[in-house]
Amino acid sequence: MNTRPTPADPAPPPLDFKVVIPARYGSTRLPGKPLLPIAGKPMIAHVVERALASGAAEVVVATDDQRIVAACAACGVEAQLTGAHHHSGSDRVAEVIAQRGWAADTVVVNLQGDEPCMPPALIRQVALNLCGQDGVQMATLAYPIADAATLFDPHVVKVVTDAAGFALYFSRAPLPWHRDEFMGKRTHLPSSVTFLRHIGLYAYRAGFLERYVAWEPSPLELAESLEQLRVLWHGERVHVGVAAEEPGPGVDNAQDLARVTRLLGG
Repeated sequence: MNTRPTPADPAPPPLDFKVVIPARYGSTRLPGKPLLPIAGKPMIAHVVERALASGAAEVVVATDDQRIVAACAACGVEAQLTGAHHHSGSDRVAEVIAQRGWAADTVVVNLQGDEPCMPPALIRQVALNLCGQDGVQMATLAYPIADAATLFDPHVVKVVTDAAGFALYFSRAPLPWHRDEFMGKRTHLPSSVTFLRHIGLYAYRAGFLERYVAWEPSPLELAESLEQLRVLWHGERVHVGVAAEEPGPGVDNAQDLARVTRLLGG
């Protein structure tokens, strides 16, 4: 898995999409997470580099802390202060859209601030995915699951789609449930079914995201702790593209941080 952009590789030509990186300072498990050092620079700098290498027309970090604003200035990208009251990254992205007055049809990619190993090609892919779907307001990516341990891990979000690639459901449970195979052994994946791991990378139309954050959280969303279920609950469609490559790991805890530090050469 290639987790480091190659400096000699030129960025792809600009595409008319924007990347907003929500980066909250507070974290229960890793306080100050966006500023934690990885291979000689703060985590947020690595995420910014991935976004810039995607060919986005504009990259903005959305944060609640002046220290993150300063770190972003040091790596040459603009950061915008947003409210400290937001419950999710989507809320923070929506505030940036409103403050900047972006047009309703603007394509905006939400790249989490704790994804320093996200391949730039996937950031671009999710934007292209949305642009290629007439009438669709939201798109995301998934990657095939290759082993049973991943499928049965509740920390790994699964997604099932219809024949056209639109999401039917997202869950922490193993989906789809292969009745005959899983009634016995659960150590191997049936070859007759494709299992998909959801990648938490989203592209939205700006106007849709502003509507989305105004909706009340849905019962399914609260049960699974997955905000994308709010979209399905309200009858909107989410297109799911199969990622062109496997993404690197995100950082949720100290173990993840150590792993990413090793991958990025720290």
